[in-house]
Amino acid sequence: MPIRVDTLRIAGLRGLQNIEVDLPPITVLIGTNNSGKTSVIKALHLSLGDYSRYLTTEDFHIDATDTRSLRIVVDVRTVPVDPAGKRLKTFEPEWIQEFEDTIRADADGNQFQATRTVARPDPIKGGFLVDRYLHDLRPSFGDWMSERAAPRTRHSRRYDIVPFISIDAQRDIHQELNEKASFVGRILSSIQYGAEDVSRLESLIADLNREAVDKSAPLTLLKSHLDSLKDSFGGTGSAEVTPFPKKIRDLSRRFSVNFGSSATTSFSMEYHGMGTRSWASMLAVKAFSDMQAQRHRDEASPFHPVIAAEEPEAHLHPNAQRALYAQLSNSVGQVVISTHSPYLAAMCGLDSLRCIASPSGRKECRQLIQGLDAEELSVLQRKVMRNRGEILFARAAIVFEGLTEEQIFPAMFEKYFGKPSFVKGVTLIGVGGRHYSPFVKMAVSFGIPIYVVSDNEAITRTSVDAQLGKITPETGLVLNDSNYGISYLGEGNDIEAELVSVLGLREEAVAALAEAETRGTDNERWREAKMTELKALGDVDLIKRMRGAKTSYSASFATLVEKNSRNLSNEQLIPLAVRQAFEKITQWLN
Repeated sequence: MPIRVDTLRIAGLRGLQNIEVDLPPITVLIGTNNSGKTSVIKALHLSLGDYSRYLTTEDFHIDATDTRSLRIVVDVRTVPVDPAGKRLKTFEPEWIQEFEDTIRADADGNQFQATRTVARPDPIKGGFLVDRYLHDLRPSFGDWMSERAAPRTRHSRRYDIVPFISIDAQRDIHQELNEKASFVGRILSSIQYGAEDVSRLESLIADLNREAVDKSAPLTLLKSHLDSLKDSFGGTGSAEVTPFPKKIRDLSRRFSVNFGSSATTSFSMEYHGMGTRSWASMLAVKAFSDMQAQRHRDEASPFHPVIAAEEPEAHLHPNAQRALYAQLSNSVGQVVISTHSPYLAAMCGLDSLRCIASPSGRKECRQLIQGLDAEELSVLQRKVMRNRGEILFARAAIVFEGLTEEQIFPAMFEKYFGKPSFVKGVTLIGVGGRHYSPFVKMAVSFGIPIYVVSDNEAITRTSVDAQLGKITPETGLVLNDSNYGISYLGEGNDIEAELVSVLGLREEAVAALAEAETRGTDNERWREAKMTELKALGDVDLIKRMRGAKTSYSASFATLVEKNSRNLSNEQLIPLAVRQAFEKITQWLN
């Protein structure tokens, strides 16, 4: 029966002053650069592994007053779960036998095993002291730092049955092949053959060496000259030339990995690109973990590794990133991944995402709010995770109704800010309708400020206000000026009506429609005839024509916004509701 390291609390480590991270079976850490994702992994490494030997002064948190923390504190709790991941009340006997008297129970009788790791500078010898303690109590997060670990609970044991296995961000299997401490090296060092197998294999190698020398004139010549060494040893002895390792124990010294489209076209890893070498390194870690798991199964011993991978997507194309996630998620034990890849993040379930954010100036871990219904989860998985996963990494987001806005608003953003939205870290996304609620819930859950720009037709405003008004009562999410905003186009308007009736952009609308309806023809007479036809339309008919060509005219209209050949001001070119969104974005980014 499995267990889970379900809660991680960190204080004083790098950029993390005081944070709690809930860890599902597969945890995907997201967040902007320098948000603290790597620090979360280092905290696990310190508590469960051997990061203490890598500690430096720079690992200790420096606060806003430039004061360095005097200690690093990491609490880890382990709980029993069933195969589906649901928490159980008590540990299974196999885990009780391993954890022994370190198991505690809360007020409801639910068992857990918790340890505290404290690192601090050693004032006498230099370096750092790292102590581990057991927890008798499990206080709420708000009180956890007030509980001092009792000296009597100090212990030095790390559990081999719950190892921390780190996949380094700078991984390269070509380099690791020559490192005994690497996971490849540790696999090679564990190779064992029976005496009979060793004798047979070494006999085969001896035959292979003799034939290789006999069939090669240069090697035969070399051997004959080297035989002259016997003159220095009283005429006894002979030289042996062995192109291949003579002893089985030496095989690992010349061990290599070759890869190619077939066995005949494969070549050494040193000639492959970093993507292949990085991926191979991660698979070697997985092989090492599986080997350990098999050993524990053979010994009827429980085993629950915590595997952590920093940016596993590095050097890999999108499809390879997806394949890699599938391989990592199928690992024994628990997996923690930090990533900047929307492709990789899209592969996991929404409940696996943990966003390290600073919505109030202090680091905190955010996750998707509970209570979304099946349809909302389906919308997010379908609309966001599969196609627009970059919103998970945005500094802010603007959402709107549909296809026309998706083409035009980015051009308006660049006109307003002088830079593309992605440079500012802002994601613009169409929701494919008026169902904004799941997007707002997801963004605010993850600490991403979000702004809604909505059409304002007859029942649209009433419908949108109603759905968004339910968010706080139903979920407890607080929507305020620091994380949420909404504005509507002019009364009764969709985007087409706003562009023509309010902004008066008839010239741009006619040009965009003409480009769309003539399919960019070089036939000037046809183009002129189309322009004449469109110019003759009244506003109502022109707007209808635009609505019927949303997917075709909007790209041309966006290009005209970018060119702005009439040198229109922002007020003349960008709807008021959109300018209000941009003004709020400016506040959030600052």
